[in-house]
Amino acid sequence: MKPEKIILYYGFTPLKDPNAIHLWQRTLCEQLELRGRILISPHGINGTLGGEIESLTAYIRATKEYAAFKGIDFKWSEGSREDFPRLRVRVREEIVSFGAREELHVNDDGVVGGGVRLKPQQVHELVGQRGDDVVFFDARNAFEATIGRFKDAVVPNTATTRDFARELDAGVFDHLKDKAVVTYCTGGVRCEVLSSLMKRRGFAEVYQLDGGIVRYGETFGDDGLWEGSLYLFDARMHYEFSEHSSIIGRCERCDAPTSQYHNCANLACRKLILLCDTCVDDNISTNCSPRHFAATASGTAPGTGAPRRHQ
Repeated sequence: MKPEKIILYYGFTPLKDPNAIHLWQRTLCEQLELRGRILISPHGINGTLGGEIESLTAYIRATKEYAAFKGIDFKWSEGSREDFPRLRVRVREEIVSFGAREELHVNDDGVVGGGVRLKPQQVHELVGQRGDDVVFFDARNAFEATIGRFKDAVVPNTATTRDFARELDAGVFDHLKDKAVVTYCTGGVRCEVLSSLMKRRGFAEVYQLDGGIVRYGETFGDDGLWEGSLYLFDARMHYEFSEHSSIIGRCERCDAPTSQYHNCANLACRKLILLCDTCVDDNISTNCSPRHFAATASGTAPGTGAPRRHQ
């Protein structure tokens, strides 16, 4: 069996014909027998793919031959095509669904008016220089931060990315407008949009972690400012950067440390719940708590509520 990996990537660039890009990308992936998800919009492309290393290398080479995509940073990760049920290539209004399409401006250099990009080492230098004046701001859904986040990070009460603009417009984070705000997310794509939304709303000093948590983990592992596991939207579900990674998530049943989400057994529920191996092995109910289900049924979301993982 040939070795396999997973790649994740994005590129903000104006695309005049997203449907043509869709056809090309789907055909390319099918020929190379890759699985995963690719989203395409007039603002660019965002993807995660698994397959044989040889096929992924060929995909990267072919994709970079298109002038608009030549500068894309492809990140490699452990995994395989089996971590994805199928190949999905879709055209959407946004490659990250912030519901702020009219606010997002993109040119050949990427997002216009976004935060200053900082490499992992530069983030450490900023913290060393500014101390408590630096605030880490989680650009992911709140449930992702339950199992991993930067130390003392601000975690907005968001169930979807569309909640960020509403939280910002409500003034929830106005007290941070004079701070040095470092936004971060899995691979960097969500920070591109969020940092621009924050700057448009008067945040004076906004940065984004270049390459996201993935690049930070490659650089510092668990010996820096990150703690816990990285949540992933595929069959792996979480990833640890070292053997001494801390476990900060708590089992919903017994409060034991865990990083493992499970689908709620109630098919009417759209939540994931954190359960430790002992509670799962003891066949303790995998129905989520009444609080979570009630929130789902009413159309609201608790602070750490998670969407049901695709099978």
